[in-house]
Amino acid sequence: MSTLETVIVEINDHFWTYLLIPLVAVAGLYFTVRSRAMQIRLLPEIVRTVAERPRAGTGGKKPVSPFGAFTISAAARIGTGNIAGVAAAITVGGPGAVFWMWMMALVGGASAFVESTLAQLYKVRDRGRGGEGAYRGGPAYYMQRGLGRRWAGVLFAVIITLTFGLVFTAVQSNTIASVTAGSLGTDGDGSGRVAPVVGAVLAVLLGLAVFGGVRRIASVTKVLVPVMAVIYLLVGLAVVVLNLSEVPRVLADIVGGAFGLREVAGGGIGAAIQQGVRRGMFSNEAGLGSAPNAAAAAETSHPVKQGLVQTMGVFFDTLVVCTMTAFVILSANPELSGRQGADLTQSALQETLGGWAGHLLTLVVFLLAFSSMIGNYYYGESNIEFITRSRSVMLGYRGLVLAAAFLGALGSLSVVWSLADVTMGAMALVNLLAILPLSVIAFRLMEDYLAQRRAGLDPVFTRDRLPDLTGVECWEAVPASRAAGSEPARAGTRNG
Repeated sequence: MSTLETVIVEINDHFWTYLLIPLVAVAGLYFTVRSRAMQIRLLPEIVRTVAERPRAGTGGKKPVSPFGAFTISAAARIGTGNIAGVAAAITVGGPGAVFWMWMMALVGGASAFVESTLAQLYKVRDRGRGGEGAYRGGPAYYMQRGLGRRWAGVLFAVIITLTFGLVFTAVQSNTIASVTAGSLGTDGDGSGRVAPVVGAVLAVLLGLAVFGGVRRIASVTKVLVPVMAVIYLLVGLAVVVLNLSEVPRVLADIVGGAFGLREVAGGGIGAAIQQGVRRGMFSNEAGLGSAPNAAAAAETSHPVKQGLVQTMGVFFDTLVVCTMTAFVILSANPELSGRQGADLTQSALQETLGGWAGHLLTLVVFLLAFSSMIGNYYYGESNIEFITRSRSVMLGYRGLVLAAAFLGALGSLSVVWSLADVTMGAMALVNLLAILPLSVIAFRLMEDYLAQRRAGLDPVFTRDRLPDLTGVECWEAVPASRAAGSEPARAGTRNG
């Protein structure tokens, strides 16, 4: 295992250092400059869009409001990346990794805007589902419809299925095993007798959900996840308040470590940048190509609105939740001694609030991570359906997902996270290379949106506003009989 781990880590470090980090930085900076720093300049508009009241739903159904969509996506983002990912970044890259996570979020906000706007534009009707959730899309779809490269869409679909369906499922399982072992006072990496039991339970529960036997499991997690996310935020805030006097020192450690001024836990500037970008992308998913799959399913009057909502999601995830986790860890355990991953976050909570906080975190992580495992499965399912409708392929995929859930609990923390970095990096590479040329379209949509806002209108997009675009299935023009009513037409226009 040590040889395998060495090889994976070596490949990973070279891949991120010489290829992916430069690409992520160049793409994010290009989008920022090209959009005139939309993620900062349009912050008031972003907040207004998130707080916007929903339009009247079709068929008398009340649609999910932008704020409701934001809270759902925010709750979904709060999980392993915020709890274990931040801890892993600090352990390897030192406190300075947090600074580079912030920078990743600031430039990544523009990347998130571009990919989610494109996902909305090139979404297709999901005729197999109908009614609620009647759209699907994502990078595979805008690669085929926007770039005219189906092979690129198939390649991305394969990579995201491998990344989310299998590797990220293993990461979630490994994290649950780790905090469970920590809560029981055994080895922090979840080894020994705890890991096989946790892995088996997770495989059974996930099997009940994905094979359709007990769909209620997925419904229950959707209800509990926002509650658990709020509980985690409140507990984290309590730790920060109790250690308020440590905040100036923590900030100094973060800024000093970011530029190699302080050597903590082996974290020079190179390690700090690497870990900050990797863990930042795992947590907020900006430019990764995963969020667009969910963004495409939303119902909105203009593609840009969903892009703005996703930008806010990146900021909230990293600048609020990840920062809180970092402050919890660095204020309680500044030497970062003896712990790693989620176990480090767990020990920091226990040292400040007592043993009960560690047990509470175990429950929070279980629900958040298990919910993410279900979501990861559906990301893979959706992208497999882009390639083929074969039932045998889908059955094989489900079996591999359950195997990943079991084996992930048994795996070494460093191996599991390194595998996640490799597959996540490949996924981001394909997605960023696609959205770089397609970003011109996203910025044209942004100008259309802002022009309507300057005219005092609630922006509505229809295909005839940019008639030269090809591959757009939805966003039909409003019939002339309705368009004559101007304001009523704007109020009643839908994107389907």
